[in-house]
Amino acid sequence: MNNTNPKNNFKTITIDNIKYRTRLTKKFLSRKTYKPNDPKKVFSFIPGSIKKINVKAGSKVNIQDKLIVLEAMKMNNYILSPIEGIIKKIHVKAGEQVPKEYLLLEFK
Repeated sequence: MNNTNPKNNFKTITIDNIKYRTRLTKKFLSRKTYKPNDPKKVFSFIPGSIKKINVKAGSKVNIQDKLIVLEAMKMNNYILSPIEGIIKKIHVKAGEQVPKEYLLLEFK
């Protein structure tokens, strides 16, 4: 016999300023918390190897400039600059294997 009170399993969540009482699944409770994208940090979108780095720390780049060539599944993927700015630090080297969502470089 289950001695837990079903009312204790309900949680209140707010979505678009509306409160809901619901049971939360294990998947929901173990999810990654949301954090907004930082446009000054560039991450890999797919695992692969760094084929070529087209910029150096201190380089001034414009939007859509080619920063890095990431080879994945025998295809060259060009990582383009999301913003105009100056490169602060490059976290990878040519030939290095990187996983998905790996920090490639940062802007000042």
